[in-house]
Amino acid sequence: MTASLHERARISIIIPALNEACVIGITLGELQSMRQRGAEVILVDGNSSDETVAVASRLVDKVLSVPPGRASQLRAGLAEARHPVIWFLHADTRVPQDADIAIDTALHAGSEWGRFDVRLSGNRSVFRLVERLMNARSCLTGICTGDQGIFVLRETLDRAGGLPDLPLMEDVELSKRLRRLAPPCCLRQTLVTSSRRWESSGVLRTILLMWTLRAAYALGVSPQRLARLYR
Repeated sequence: MTASLHERARISIIIPALNEACVIGITLGELQSMRQRGAEVILVDGNSSDETVAVASRLVDKVLSVPPGRASQLRAGLAEARHPVIWFLHADTRVPQDADIAIDTALHAGSEWGRFDVRLSGNRSVFRLVERLMNARSCLTGICTGDQGIFVLRETLDRAGGLPDLPLMEDVELSKRLRRLAPPCCLRQTLVTSSRRWESSGVLRTILLMWTLRAAYALGVSPQRLARLYR
């Protein structure tokens, strides 16, 4: 890699958000020590109707407002990012205080991209099984999801063709592109992501929906059709 050690330690954290006022303050609060170590935090708001922007403004380096759509929001943030390491993070995800150091260590060791283990916030025992399966699957297949906090060297992302502009499955497509260049680093530090969708829609129903979407995408169904099904 051509980036210097100092440059590798500097991370641009890109967070897409839409009506996340109830959780965004907690997520951003845990990133403040990383900002002090040189990371920049970019919040890309999808025209929220709540107080997301007001809550986030004092806790980030940049706030962007664009039409809603996770991939398009991420791409807008990427266009504004200044640092050579990119970390895509969900608005409802809680991170360990040393997550940036873990990323830096992985990149120093020669990795070009990777993800964290994930833990769902709910206390139900079925969530522990879901987590183990999610983490094992992503390491075995090299396909990582957005809630696992994908990080990547900017130059590697550029070589992979950038962030896919898709209405759904942008994380799966990005993983496919990146794994052609290098295997992911599967960090065992844990990100805690909200289980609210699982709890509101039902665990079994959510699992079936996610696997149906991924199988359909693998079979060539367009992301546009899958996005309609997801909604």
